[in-house]
Amino acid sequence: MGETQLAAREGRSTAGPAPITVDRTRKTGWAARFRSLRIPRRPRLRFEILLIAVSYWLYSLVRNAVPEQKAAALSNADWIWSAEKSLGLAFEETVNHAVNSVTWLIVSMNYYYATLHFVVTIGVLVWLFRRHPGRYAATRLVLFATTAVALLGYYLYPLAPPRLMNGANFIDTVLLHETWGSMASGNFKNMSNQYAAMPSMHIGWSLWCGLTIFALASAPWARILGLLYPTLTLVVIVATANHFWLDAVGGMVCLAFGYSVSRVWYGSLPHRLPKWVPAGNRNGRLTGLRSARLSRPAQGPEPERQPESSPSGA
Repeated sequence: MGETQLAAREGRSTAGPAPITVDRTRKTGWAARFRSLRIPRRPRLRFEILLIAVSYWLYSLVRNAVPEQKAAALSNADWIWSAEKSLGLAFEETVNHAVNSVTWLIVSMNYYYATLHFVVTIGVLVWLFRRHPGRYAATRLVLFATTAVALLGYYLYPLAPPRLMNGANFIDTVLLHETWGSMASGNFKNMSNQYAAMPSMHIGWSLWCGLTIFALASAPWARILGLLYPTLTLVVIVATANHFWLDAVGGMVCLAFGYSVSRVWYGSLPHRLPKWVPAGNRNGRLTGLRSARLSRPAQGPEPERQPESSPSGA
């Protein structure tokens, strides 16, 4: 009896303190959530409609909130025009007058400038949503990042379009033909920042559309149209005297930035991501448990265990 009590005392005295456990659940949970944001997921229609509507509203709000630095914008326009002349590539005025001499053509270009900028971009987003859901988020990020960095350009480098230059001979085709084709002409001039020509988002968005269609469309005619669209847009923005061709270069630089952001975030260019997102949880991603179950080879049912027989004579 005494030996038993002594052993119990020794056991209590030699037992060390209880180990301290660190709860890493919260930290691991946030890390897992952050990683999950970088995995392509199935887009949700209501969320995408709301996101695009709010984003464009914010873009317009910020763009128009940039102070109109008229003197700086006109000075920058003179510098751009002189730079193009020194390069021997100041062809905007010639194109503007040549196309304006054909009334039906310039009127068509005015409406092209006002409408297709939005219609084609939304159409490509809808096509991606329906036919390439696995690539939708990454391609949409390219568009959003391109537009966001363009806002920085509007603030840092105010630029007047050619039709508003002092002493130049450009024709404002919207005012002349009494059409609506520019938010900075006619009755809309007080609703939009008139000195936000650099970079050109008509080129940034149209080139995004064209490259997306060229990379993902299977029909050759569609891929050809994808390449023709930004090319024709360049002709339109020059013919209507809304942009210099150097503004288009600025739009291309912004688009390159957008693709870089998407590449860093998703680890791949959009067209190299899987076309379809596997059906899984509510976000369109396979959970770890479900993924493990799908990757495990099928096995037959385990054999039933036979009850052990009791020894005789028990």
